[in-house]
Amino acid sequence: MGLRLNYARAYPEALEAMLKMEKFSKSGGIEPQLYELVKIRASQINGCAYCIETHTKDARAFGEKERRIYLLNAWREAPCYSEKERAALEITEYVTRISEKGVPNEAYENARAHFDEREFVALVVLINTINSWNRIAISTGMQALMI
Repeated sequence: MGLRLNYARAYPEALEAMLKMEKFSKSGGIEPQLYELVKIRASQINGCAYCIETHTKDARAFGEKERRIYLLNAWREAPCYSEKERAALEITEYVTRISEKGVPNEAYENARAHFDEREFVALVVLINTINSWNRIAISTGMQALMI
């Protein structure tokens, strides 16, 4: 499938709104590497090649190790993630798949053990923002760069 629609050209205010959400989610105190890991994991779940490519490049630019990027879809079995990262990735999966099971109290409590109230809100907004980007990219046919 190729590009169906250039949404930014068709409705620039939509892009502006998304960029405001992005800016807000960046202001919440989530470390840059974790920020990108969350974006990659949600994009993997959603099957968004465009966002996976974009955020793996961004993660590398912040110094993320290749091994941790490669193992992200198996984070539960990989020993290279901290407890805080695991808590964020768990919440990422539940929020991304919220219609399946909601967000269980155990996952919420685990995340709250690592994130204060403000950080937790920032994390949830980040997850919602990347899910919105994924849905825009997939529904408009945005493509990963073919190099």
